[in-house]
Amino acid sequence: MAVKTRLLFILLALLAAAMPALAQDEGPSASSAPVRVDGRVIFYVGPSEDISAAARAEQIEKRLESLLEDSTAIAPAVIEESGPDTRLITIGGSTIVTVTTTDAEDNVTDIDTLAAEWAGAIDTALQRGIERRQTGRWSVVVLIDSAFARLLESLRTTLPRILAALFVLALFGLIALLVRGLMQRGFGRVDYDLTSENLIKQLIYYGIWMLGIIVAVSALGFDPQALATAIGLTSVALGFALKDVLSNFVSGLLLLVMRPFKLGDQIVVGETEGAVEGIELRVTRIRTYDGRVVLVPNGELFTSRVTNNTAAPLRRASVMIYLTYKDDLARAMALALAAARGTEGVLQEPPPSALVRDLEPTDVALELRFWTDSRRSDFLATRSRVSEATVAALRDVGVGLPDPAKTTIVIDHD
Repeated sequence: MAVKTRLLFILLALLAAAMPALAQDEGPSASSAPVRVDGRVIFYVGPSEDISAAARAEQIEKRLESLLEDSTAIAPAVIEESGPDTRLITIGGSTIVTVTTTDAEDNVTDIDTLAAEWAGAIDTALQRGIERRQTGRWSVVVLIDSAFARLLESLRTTLPRILAALFVLALFGLIALLVRGLMQRGFGRVDYDLTSENLIKQLIYYGIWMLGIIVAVSALGFDPQALATAIGLTSVALGFALKDVLSNFVSGLLLLVMRPFKLGDQIVVGETEGAVEGIELRVTRIRTYDGRVVLVPNGELFTSRVTNNTAAPLRRASVMIYLTYKDDLARAMALALAAARGTEGVLQEPPPSALVRDLEPTDVALELRFWTDSRRSDFLATRSRVSEATVAALRDVGVGLPDPAKTTIVIDHD
């Protein structure tokens, strides 16, 4: 769950960082802009030949605001024909807005009908503005009303997109969970490598989430291609900010593909030793032999020296035996070998072996070597049984083992 949350956070962070670059490519808001009076939208205008839609809307708003500052000079809007393709809406001889055939095409109507609609909207908006100012509701109250009007207008245009995006994310999240559940059942019915199974499940699960985020971006009104471009522009800054997370993510993919160890293997990394319980995209879960769970970042695992104790099915163990110089070494070695061969868990091939390891001042060190299962539980249990059997065999025939409570002092009379 922690990995899913962090991955979703990375994707959302990329999306948030790309928002400013995406905003200029957004469909409807890029091709038209609202004209407001006291914060209330009266109609929308598109771009003209030499000015953008936003700049054109701001120009019209300034003209209407100038009229409201001196309400005595406001006259009804008049439509004038300045050519076959344009109509002028004027008030008191001053041009407020020029209506073009392009505006009419954008509103799916003819130029005269559109000019009449805009002229009526301007008259109504100006009349309401005059009434607000004459009743003393201007200033703070009107500004607050204007702010709420802008907020409601934004909600009307953005809330449906946000709800659609959330629905898409919820839908793809449900699909990802269902697909993962089906894969879990399918893999459970066949004998399949757990590490490969884990890799396939994670790639498909997060791939569905990625597809869902792309569709959600489209539902918000953004172009996925613009999103990719914007992410490319912000990837350097995000790379520095999230370098550790991304490093662990990439390392996790490489560990799953290269498979230096698999689920169930018993490994040693640094001071941590235990069995691999899970290889996720950010961390690897290792359960130590005392029952604790250690989360090791994948970046550390990928760059550190890792000892895999169970990479091979067999592992050699050894038991040290200390004898006095008075004992028969050949006989003791034969007894130790016989005890090892008869112990449960010791393999006959490769056969056990015994050799003199060191000559100490007071005793002789023998090393009894044998092969057993590489898993730690079997390895330690077999080693313990071999130690018990060796001590018992030597004691039965009277071979004396060193007593640490006794110290031998050799006096040189020369």
